[in-house]
Amino acid sequence: MQVKDFHFELPEELIASYPLDKRSASRLLCLDGNSGAVEHRQFSDILEYLDPGDVVVFNNTRVIPARLFGTKASGGKVEVLVERVLDSHRVLAHVRSSRSPKEGAVLLLEGEIQATMLGRHENLFELEFAGEASVFSLLEAHGHMPLPPYMKREDQLSDRERYQTVYGTQPGAVAAPTAGLHFDEELLAALDEKGVHKAFVTLHVGAGTFQPVKVDKIEDHVMHSEYIEVDQSVCDAVKAARARGNKVVAVGTTSVRSLESASKSGEIAPYQGDSDIFIFPGYEFKSVDLLITNFHLPESTLMMLVSAFAGYEHTMAAYRDAVAEKYRFFSYGDAMCIRRKTDQGEAA
Repeated sequence: MQVKDFHFELPEELIASYPLDKRSASRLLCLDGNSGAVEHRQFSDILEYLDPGDVVVFNNTRVIPARLFGTKASGGKVEVLVERVLDSHRVLAHVRSSRSPKEGAVLLLEGEIQATMLGRHENLFELEFAGEASVFSLLEAHGHMPLPPYMKREDQLSDRERYQTVYGTQPGAVAAPTAGLHFDEELLAALDEKGVHKAFVTLHVGAGTFQPVKVDKIEDHVMHSEYIEVDQSVCDAVKAARARGNKVVAVGTTSVRSLESASKSGEIAPYQGDSDIFIFPGYEFKSVDLLITNFHLPESTLMMLVSAFAGYEHTMAAYRDAVAEKYRFFSYGDAMCIRRKTDQGEAA
């Protein structure tokens, strides 16, 4: 398939730059992957699509304030976006400046942080932060929340809370697992009350999630790697749900990628490490029955994943409906609930 096959027209006013006051007040477009049927609901209605005994899998990564501004010691402005924390003092980061810093160059960030460029790894720079304080503590004290570029605004103090799930406990992401932003404590409690089980994977979302696909044929795309953890308790929960005849529900494409990475052999097993799994139409899902996800960018790998899950034609038709019905798009936008396509009546 061609990347351009996943294009759709999106009026700029439908891009959500700010969240709603209440997390669960978002709208919910429900799509049946077999029939293509669409329902327009509220996110709080998600409970109607879940049964007692179902397992809902969340990504418990936590977004770090990963963006830093400053100057090179030699002069010139610089912007740093931490992609991955290597240890208490070293990171891999994207560095934007008029000229790329050379090995040994010193960066002065936020008036408080001194970082030395140790080396380059393709598009990423290895930086070492000076002093006793850890990378995480320095970022918490001085960093900016790494809002996606399409929001076209600077981060605000409120983004520290709202560009973050209420259940995120494992710091390391530089982008939020946005489907989880719709869940508040009240809704999580309602899941428990209904007898729906919860499980947690970790995928530290990288800045690569916003990178455009630069090839014409999707099969030629090389997916970026992200760190994933799927432990034995998640595997046991998924297997038990399968044995009961219940659904496995993934909250977000990151949970899908985590579960499917751990299921490459055909049966889910514990997984810890990097994964560059690329899911596009033709992929056979092994562990996910229902997907809760936000609306994604045109021609993105996430659009391709959703098209693999619901069928290409059904996905593109649902997106046209969402635009016509003026749903809010992207990270702070509305959500979809998608039942996986299981019949083979529609190619891709």
